[in-house]
Amino acid sequence: MVLEMAADGLAERAALGPLEHAMTFAELGHRARRAGSVLAELPGDRVVLIDENSPAVPIGLFGAAIAAKPYVPVSYRLADDRLRAIVARVAPAIVIAGAGAADRVSGIDGLWVLDRQELLARVDDPSVPERDGWGCDPDAPAVLLFTSGTTGDPKAAVLRHRNLAAYVVSTVEFGAAHQDECAIVSVPPYHVAAIAAVLSNTYGGRRVVQLEAFDPERWVRLVRAEAVTHAMVVPTMLGRILDVIEGDGLGLPSLRSLSYGGGPMPQSVVERALQVLGHVDLVNAYGLTETSSTIALLGPDDHRVAAASDEPAVRRRLGSVGRAVPGVEVSIRDPSGRPLPPGTEGEIWVRGEQVSGEYVGAVTTDRDGWFHTNDAGFLDDDGYLFVRGRLDDVIVRGGENLSPGEIEAVLLDHEAVEAAAVVGIPDPEWGEKVVAAVVLVPGASVSEEELRQFVLAQLRSARTPERITFLDELPFNENGKLLRRVLRDQLAAEFAG
Repeated sequence: MVLEMAADGLAERAALGPLEHAMTFAELGHRARRAGSVLAELPGDRVVLIDENSPAVPIGLFGAAIAAKPYVPVSYRLADDRLRAIVARVAPAIVIAGAGAADRVSGIDGLWVLDRQELLARVDDPSVPERDGWGCDPDAPAVLLFTSGTTGDPKAAVLRHRNLAAYVVSTVEFGAAHQDECAIVSVPPYHVAAIAAVLSNTYGGRRVVQLEAFDPERWVRLVRAEAVTHAMVVPTMLGRILDVIEGDGLGLPSLRSLSYGGGPMPQSVVERALQVLGHVDLVNAYGLTETSSTIALLGPDDHRVAAASDEPAVRRRLGSVGRAVPGVEVSIRDPSGRPLPPGTEGEIWVRGEQVSGEYVGAVTTDRDGWFHTNDAGFLDDDGYLFVRGRLDDVIVRGGENLSPGEIEAVLLDHEAVEAAAVVGIPDPEWGEKVVAAVVLVPGASVSEEELRQFVLAQLRSARTPERITFLDELPFNENGKLLRRVLRDQLAAEFAG
């Protein structure tokens, strides 16, 4: 539906690639239908993508839908054994393979490998028949996304066509983008944000330029060269982008809107972005793979009002993820499932048409359609949502539950701290004790005791880390998620006794 409407209603508008030779929405539609034919003719029940960003991403996504086969983008950053294990789980499948990917999955039964360049060449060929697959089953699986588990086998989240359509239609107005608008996509194709970027920009009628993989200098050059107006980044990207534009003083004059999400954003970085990019609308987007992307937004006006306010309750909203998007309900519940009042921390539950809450072989929503996110957080009196991290990361000290996210937020407020992570390690007296790891801003200096006193001034002593270590970088997995268990083991060994 999304591409069909764009291919018909926005036919001659630029859709993909550099402006000088951009593919139009009509051309994207033709290529997707040819891809549908190619993918339908090949054996395999699913379409796997192992590649960086390229035109094969939107063509593969739409082509798979037209062929009535679920689209399964898999991280090319996985170690070979983990990559092979995941691909074997989704076989029989067609694999759209980027550079080197074919060799990495060779020998797995039930795979038909299609080189990315071969696919793009075939869909460019007008003699390839176009498959009529616009009328797909809304209840059929559209996308399978493997969640970034840090232990055990990752689960495959199932997003059905109706989930994705509900997200797009409720958050984007069809064809509302002006013809001069352009979005940059630099998040990896296997992230739900990449799926959302393809669908929302297509439905809105906005041209997309792609960066194969994120690099701050290349990102800034591409934004300037293509007069990019809209961008989405994850927290680690934004600070590095700000470093580049502050370093050369040239700014990002074309940029109008910058959304960020995918993890906690230090309030100091948000405030810095408001200063450096004062003309840009900032948007904080919170969502999960299982919810078809964004379920809450902190919009541009929210950012500006909070940044300018002297009222603590308003200013702290810079650290929130905003309010629920249309069509989504958010509730904070205690462990027994009872709703909690504003200001009380509990588990974030969500409900709405875009919410899947489904994995291959398991549906986890309750009978009323609520999905338990396993994220901790609270709502303020005006419905602004504050996310505190994963529930299973809670530190239990002397019978009291402590949120690592709350402590990390304070550490990140310190001008010398670039990144921070807080964990609990075994303690014979208290059960667990609070310890932290921080990465300093390049060139900055601060002592462990100074940071402890900084936290103590804002939180109670029980929430002040007993020990803090300094690292060059925090451990992350291939999806950019903090490997908290790895860090916990590391700090437990360092601070044993």
